[in-house]
Amino acid sequence: MGDVIFEVLTWLPGLVLAITLHEAAHGYVANWRGDPTARLLGRLSLNPLRHVDPMGTLGLPALLFLLNAPFLFGWAKPVPVDTRNLRHPQRDMALIALAGPSMNVFLAVVSAVLLHGVFALPDEALRWLGTLLQKSVLINCVLAVFNMLPVPPLDGARLLAGVLPLKAARAFMRLEQAGMALLFGLLFLLPMGFQVLGVDFDPFGWIVTPLVRALMGAVYVTAGNPLAP
Repeated sequence: MGDVIFEVLTWLPGLVLAITLHEAAHGYVANWRGDPTARLLGRLSLNPLRHVDPMGTLGLPALLFLLNAPFLFGWAKPVPVDTRNLRHPQRDMALIALAGPSMNVFLAVVSAVLLHGVFALPDEALRWLGTLLQKSVLINCVLAVFNMLPVPPLDGARLLAGVLPLKAARAFMRLEQAGMALLFGLLFLLPMGFQVLGVDFDPFGWIVTPLVRALMGAVYVTAGNPLAP
């Protein structure tokens, strides 16, 4: 039981902050670009409780944890954006989309920098905080890379739509309604089905994992951290 509590207390804080501050970043940039919707709804806040989605922020990660899944994933309440208020809707939506993954990269670097100070702590505090910060780096790098995949409704798709010709961007974003189902099917359901058949099919491992490792290496180098993998 002690090990389970330790795992929860080292995974949960970093995961909740990574997911909720990702959404807060979208709101701040939307407000900067002329849309006050998130601000008027009280979503311009660094308080994670303002952004928590019971299922996406707590329920799904808890389920994946209990199932001993090789990854943790989740989402916060999406920040509403009214494109009619944006000065340059197509370009501004790309900037808003980029804000979320950028926040995750920033949080990863901050976590890696803070690792410099853990060695001054007592042994038990060092073990807990050191593990928490290393997992925070991992979580934020996974979310940054995953959200930059160019599949609607992920941020990478909105960023791609921001540089496509307008008609092409509109046609591409029509995939948004089915995008998440397609994404989960490709990355999670199909691999499980192929595994039953004894076939190695792991697009998450082939695409996301190498990019996460590269980003983590860059984060640790940027932080000048001796714990770089």
